[in-house]
Amino acid sequence: MSIEWEKHFIEWSKSPGTTETDRIENSIRAVRRAISVDNKLSAVSKVFLQGSYRNRVNVRNDSDVDIGVLYTGGSFIPDYPSGTDSTTFGNITGTYNQFQFKNDVEVALVREFGRAAVTRGNKAIDVKENTYRVEADVVPVFEGRRYTADGRYICGVNLLTDKGESINNWPEKILDTPNWPDQHYENGLNKNVRTSRRYRSQVRIIKKLLVVMNDAKMTEADGIAGFLVECLVYNAPEWTLFLDNWHTRTISTLRYLVENTATDSTCSEWCEVSGYKWLFKTEIGKRQRANTFLIAALNLINN
Repeated sequence: MSIEWEKHFIEWSKSPGTTETDRIENSIRAVRRAISVDNKLSAVSKVFLQGSYRNRVNVRNDSDVDIGVLYTGGSFIPDYPSGTDSTTFGNITGTYNQFQFKNDVEVALVREFGRAAVTRGNKAIDVKENTYRVEADVVPVFEGRRYTADGRYICGVNLLTDKGESINNWPEKILDTPNWPDQHYENGLNKNVRTSRRYRSQVRIIKKLLVVMNDAKMTEADGIAGFLVECLVYNAPEWTLFLDNWHTRTISTLRYLVENTATDSTCSEWCEVSGYKWLFKTEIGKRQRANTFLIAALNLINN
């Protein structure tokens, strides 16, 4: 066993300390305040946490926070089964669209933080960090509804990027209705409990490896998101997390992931942590990029 790697992994497995957590919470409160005092948004939106901080897998000294702003004014983005459309279910087209909502959220953030601190991106609106708060990625979303032929549906969120790409995600329950099942957060929590609280720590360790590789400008880490790392570890078997130490656990987890992302057939049924979205089936080349990253990460800690 590499003693030096084990020392690193023990430290990396820990969640952020009090000071860093306070700065994260300050960012969340400030974004909530920006939306709550806006006359146009306060009554028709809900601010919620998503991403690594909400799922308790954020990395020490590399924390930002992902904050969703959900439009609750009645409009939603449907996903209908084949052979059906809006008329099948009696739905009508709303008059307020996702671009307008993002524009309004941007205005509210600029009013709160100042233009210099706010940058609009393709997916999110970035609020820059300062000594008081961490960086925040604010994502305006609409409710997304996945319908079945009998008219029932489950809810997630739908993001429309500035480039026109529509993205469905399935975070934890946001609105307290039966159509919002517990999803990403609950699944991760349950796996963490089953593994004696080691699942989230393992995610942090491999995410920190990704940070190290990016800092070293290793091309194998290019384009690999922390969210993908979380989903990969979720699909790894739980027995790897009951081995003797973090170095052995991480080696075993990475070996399993390397072997099973080598071909499409061995990971074709893997899903994101929510269980509602395929991990690899819908994006060409994603599985190959993941495999390349995993091989490089395994080689790095084997040396």
